[in-house]
Amino acid sequence: MEQLEKIETYRFSVEPFHVDFTGHIFMGVLGNHLLNAAGRHSHNRGWGIDQLNEVHYTWVLSRLSIELDETPSQYEHVEVETWVESVMKLFTERNFLIRNADDGRIYGYARSIWAMIDVKTRQPSNLLELKDGDILRYAITADEKPCPISKYRPSRPSSEPAARTINTYYSDVDINGHINSVKYIEHILDLFPREVFEQHRIRRFDIAYKIESYMGDTLTFICQPTDKLLPNGQPAEQHIEIRKNVGAPAHPEGDSVIQAKVLWE
Repeated sequence: MEQLEKIETYRFSVEPFHVDFTGHIFMGVLGNHLLNAAGRHSHNRGWGIDQLNEVHYTWVLSRLSIELDETPSQYEHVEVETWVESVMKLFTERNFLIRNADDGRIYGYARSIWAMIDVKTRQPSNLLELKDGDILRYAITADEKPCPISKYRPSRPSSEPAARTINTYYSDVDINGHINSVKYIEHILDLFPREVFEQHRIRRFDIAYKIESYMGDTLTFICQPTDKLLPNGQPAEQHIEIRKNVGAPAHPEGDSVIQAKVLWE
């Protein structure tokens, strides 16, 4: 199979309702477009969620890292190019290139890791056994198609007091029945005050999805800055942990759902 047949490009416009008060795209909206590109690429090769649901499987996002040299602005036209870098027994790595569709300048790249689970047992499934390993046909090695950003780097455990606790509702839930991947991104960035976004931009966002949470769960956010500071004293990197149902009688410390990092510049 030719390399170009393994890659797909998804195009979108940055509409006014996609941007924040700085005129740049919300990280959550960009994340949604990356996931849309991944979904279309998978569907067109017989591995879409709708196709997998017929045989009781689905994709779940395990890791997502987005690194941007420039953040797309209102009314710009953007292309997301996506491809599969590797396939392992339980996980597959998918990469993204994000560029301006008109002049070709590259905004940045993203990396992701996905697992396929059995929708009945919620347990991971062996990708190499499904469809006789057909998914291997669509992988491109890192030498063939480089993605120049580093892979996900684990964040350190948080020890700070809780920054916020929220309830989860109908609009937080996706088609898989758990809290939507992008909703976590939005909730994390809501932790920071307006002036942080006015004075800085997000250089990199890393998030690791550890276990599922569901409508009705209570989410507690713990935010721990690193010692590295920007010139104005703002922490250059923040580590965030989300725990669910903290304080429940049977399990008062709750369960760690998300580990994330935000790198500012």
